[in-house]
Amino acid sequence: MLRRNIRLRREYLYRKSLEGKERLLYEKKRKIKEALEEGKPIPTELRNEEAALRQEIDLEDNYTSIPKTHIDDEYANATVRDPKILLTTSRDPSAPLIQFVKELKFVFPNAERMNRGSQVISEIIESCRAHEFTDVILVHEHRGIPDGLILSHLPFGPTAYFGLLNVVTRHDIKDKKAIGTMPEAYPHLILDNFKTKLGERTANILKHLFPVPKPDTKRIVTFANRSDYISFRHHIYEKPGGPKSVELKEIGPRFELRLYQVKLGTMEQSEAQIEWVIRPYMNTTKKRSFIGNEPEPDDKRNRNKA
Repeated sequence: MLRRNIRLRREYLYRKSLEGKERLLYEKKRKIKEALEEGKPIPTELRNEEAALRQEIDLEDNYTSIPKTHIDDEYANATVRDPKILLTTSRDPSAPLIQFVKELKFVFPNAERMNRGSQVISEIIESCRAHEFTDVILVHEHRGIPDGLILSHLPFGPTAYFGLLNVVTRHDIKDKKAIGTMPEAYPHLILDNFKTKLGERTANILKHLFPVPKPDTKRIVTFANRSDYISFRHHIYEKPGGPKSVELKEIGPRFELRLYQVKLGTMEQSEAQIEWVIRPYMNTTKKRSFIGNEPEPDDKRNRNKA
């Protein structure tokens, strides 16, 4: 199993190293296609390669004409089988952290919770690969308050590091009748304001934690991005007065996520390439949003209408 994982990792890194060459070749073919369709002369820098490129274009179809990326390899099996997630914590977890992870187990379908004990990360990842887990979620805390969440996709990555803020668990809500019971049906997903390239990458990581739901399920999970803070909300809806009346009911938990690093590899690979990381100077760029579009202030919106 270890040799197989090493071989698969090398093959993945080799395919990833070819991405630049494939993208350059794709751009050359695109320019030749545009010139032929518009009846323009072939660009001067491509005339020596025209015959070979046109031969390749003739052999392509809709599936092979667009180059694949390492993201396609990372989630190649996502549509084949449902995600299988392992949830664990940092060592010696406090009671609030254990309670929060217990609730996360019901948020993510097909999730299993494991007591960390004295196991190291490399042992956990290797065991998850052997048992065909698709993702590992590790939750950290500071003085009894959950403050970090690491999400690692198996077997090749990526790994996303999130800060965890404003955690409110179902256990913290005193009125148990108001929140009701938590259903285990596969939820519908709402991903709001993930507009940039990094936002699409983040949404891609989050959405593959959930299997495809049935059309009539009444459970909804929302990830709403505002100013690079991703709000998680968990609802069920009912139609008490017929199809035109919809009543939302929040069932918890709720929390905010702040992305601060995406790594091209799994959690235990310290040598893995960093795809994106937040830098200290980025905290001062208040007018710039990295994950989604920044909403306009009300006064500016009113001036535009006027």
